[in-house]
Amino acid sequence: MKTISQVAELSGISIRTLQYYDEIGLLKPSERTESGYRLYNEEALQKLQQILFFRELGFRLNEITEILQQPDFDRIAAFRKQKKLLLLKRNRIEGLIRLLDRLEKGEECMTFKEFDLSDYIQALEDFKNRDTDEVIRHWGSIDNFDLLIQKVREGEAEIAKLAIQQFGSIENYTEAMNYNLKHFSEIMEKQLAQIPQEMKENDLFLKLASQKEEDAASGNIQAIVREIIAFAHGNAPSDLVGDYDHYCSLIIDTYSNDYLKTVFNTKYGAGSSEFIVNAFQCYLAENRSI
Repeated sequence: MKTISQVAELSGISIRTLQYYDEIGLLKPSERTESGYRLYNEEALQKLQQILFFRELGFRLNEITEILQQPDFDRIAAFRKQKKLLLLKRNRIEGLIRLLDRLEKGEECMTFKEFDLSDYIQALEDFKNRDTDEVIRHWGSIDNFDLLIQKVREGEAEIAKLAIQQFGSIENYTEAMNYNLKHFSEIMEKQLAQIPQEMKENDLFLKLASQKEEDAASGNIQAIVREIIAFAHGNAPSDLVGDYDHYCSLIIDTYSNDYLKTVFNTKYGAGSSEFIVNAFQCYLAENRSI
């Protein structure tokens, strides 16, 4: 058994921090002396070691508490995962150091490959495993979400470049995305609450997709297309919608995207995206000829 002073000296953690860990239930002493002094056994020291690894990886104390209190918590499996994350972190830092060495020598190195998205990709994987129901609800299936992760991997350099431009660093971007994923349900509810009631009750794109057995150029289908366009111009920001040609082209490009096409077809039936694209192409062809 070790006293709190001995644990502080051994770990480099202050006595006050160890006391705070006790107060919040993160690391309780193994027992107390008759005088009330905290004592820690080997098991408690192993737990402290685990906590420090989580802290090194940027986990918050409340998150660490939740993880360690899970009934199926596996200490060895956690060590393996922590090792994997630390190796990713080390590789990124080593890459940044190599880049700085070259920049210090005056070399032109306008590259963003060193700013990898490993942490963000890991956050997506964690979200998928933690909130499976939410993933299926909003992406249609786990396979669709895996496709999203693959797209992130394929476009890692470009996404990293944009992330740095908009957030200042990959770390800031990852932190923001982590927050969004951890509060995904709340954010989606707020966004849905901002959508006009009419749109929530009458999903016009779903209405269009549900009639994909009809001719895309028919009067009935084109009436729905006009309804969608009118709704967009009445409710969406003008700089996003633009003129009718711009909006139709935007819809055609969106529903032609391989990833979004897969998601939409999974949720609303095979061929739905293709039918929407065809319907808007028919609208453009008809109205451009007038």
